[in-house]
Amino acid sequence: MGKALTKETIESNTRGAPIEPTLIQEPADILPIHRKKVLFVTSELADLVKVGGLGDVSAALPRALSRYHWVRVMVPGYPQVINSGYPIQIIADLPGYAALPPCQIGRMTLEDGLTLYVVICPELYDRPGTPYGDSNGRDWPDNHIRFARFGLAAAALASGEVCPSWQPDLVHAHDWPAALTPAYMTWRGQHTPTVFTVHNLAYQGLCEMHCAVELGLPPEALNLDGVEFYGKLSFLKAGLTYADHITTVSKTYAEEITAPEMGCGLHGLLSQRAENQQLSGFVNGIDKCWDPQTDSHLIQNFSAGEWEARHANTRYVEQLFGLQPSEGPLFAIVSRLVEQKGLDLLPGVIEQIIAGGGRLVVLGQGQPELEQMIAQLAQRFPEHVGFHRGFNEADARRMFAGSDFLLMPSRYEPCGLSQSYAQCFGSLPIAHRTGGLADTIEDDQTGFLFDEMTADSFAGAIERALNTYLLPPLLEAMRCKAMQAPQYWLQAAKPYAQLYHSLAEQSLFASLARPGRDQRTQSL
Repeated sequence: MGKALTKETIESNTRGAPIEPTLIQEPADILPIHRKKVLFVTSELADLVKVGGLGDVSAALPRALSRYHWVRVMVPGYPQVINSGYPIQIIADLPGYAALPPCQIGRMTLEDGLTLYVVICPELYDRPGTPYGDSNGRDWPDNHIRFARFGLAAAALASGEVCPSWQPDLVHAHDWPAALTPAYMTWRGQHTPTVFTVHNLAYQGLCEMHCAVELGLPPEALNLDGVEFYGKLSFLKAGLTYADHITTVSKTYAEEITAPEMGCGLHGLLSQRAENQQLSGFVNGIDKCWDPQTDSHLIQNFSAGEWEARHANTRYVEQLFGLQPSEGPLFAIVSRLVEQKGLDLLPGVIEQIIAGGGRLVVLGQGQPELEQMIAQLAQRFPEHVGFHRGFNEADARRMFAGSDFLLMPSRYEPCGLSQSYAQCFGSLPIAHRTGGLADTIEDDQTGFLFDEMTADSFAGAIERALNTYLLPPLLEAMRCKAMQAPQYWLQAAKPYAQLYHSLAEQSLFASLARPGRDQRTQSL
């Protein structure tokens, strides 16, 4: 654990530091009078701390939304945030509540003008490891305290009591660590509209029901219509229940989670929210840095049609994995090696890939049994299969740019980004028709989809890809179309901007009808 963080140590390098407003681009589709102040509440921000895709979205979406609204972001005060080098100004001291310790709210501004609010509580957040667990991957046993404190601090900021000069018109919370934000806001009698985004329904933030006392939850919330989930207390369910609107990261995933097979036990609640027009699916965008013409990581830059230049990346990948140059297709996997990704289907298709003249390269790490399975394939077929355990950003990009096909047989995929990265770089994804994969891949046009989660169905899509490889004009036409397929964040942000505007306007009209607008109850 790092040195203790106090108000004095934080402010020692920040006194007198100016706090600049977030830089805003000129508005396009929303007039300035309709701009709303939006607070993002997230446990990850790629600029400072990232575990997965949540960090990417939380960093990119607020910046893209600056075209339409004023957005600020709240994050926990992890060491990566406190020690980032950006000045922090303490703006509020919040008291403890139930078993939640006191905390401070700091404000900092990143280089591009994005304003962050930081929940400073060293006893909860000043720890090594990830935002959620220790260096050995074990979850912190007090995560319910850590992220309840985070959610309650966000509710306080939303009420205007922390920063009266900047009270948000809408609060957007992300995934289970921020899910108590709309719940606390409801219990406090706040009327600011809330949006809750589910990035992956499988991560639910469960703890024992007796923890409700530590979190100060009201008795009326401790039932099936509140936060109770099969005898546990579910942070995720709190967000799904109390937010005014739910979004998830693709249209197909929003539909899938209303069915028992993909609803993780929450399909009934989600179906009800969908029937009430309170569940939407918006596909994630990608950053402009995913451009093969400018990406500095690539061995050679290229654009659509410049296939010889692209081939320089193929040769690098072959050398990296110890494979001999070949005229056959190169298949790639860049992934976490976990059950969700469906990689247990590989043994059933690897001989088909090899028989078709193909090679396979795999970059990733995860569950030991899957790592061992892929390592055994590499040992069994050393001239055709290469495996590097771990992750390297530069090599991942070169694999997207050097491979012909990217394999993504995911059992479920809320959105997925790798397929879009591959498409940008001219690699055609071969994927299970689920979630965001179904929304971002046009079958036989910008990639190949298969319907059943079986080796035979997967093999059918691979066979179509191998046949396409034998027809260079068709292959090149598909590559060109795929390279134009992904949407960037500026486009992906627009439905969020429209949703914010709609909810904020509805809230404004509702407030005019209320005889009095209590900002909080006495119990919280």
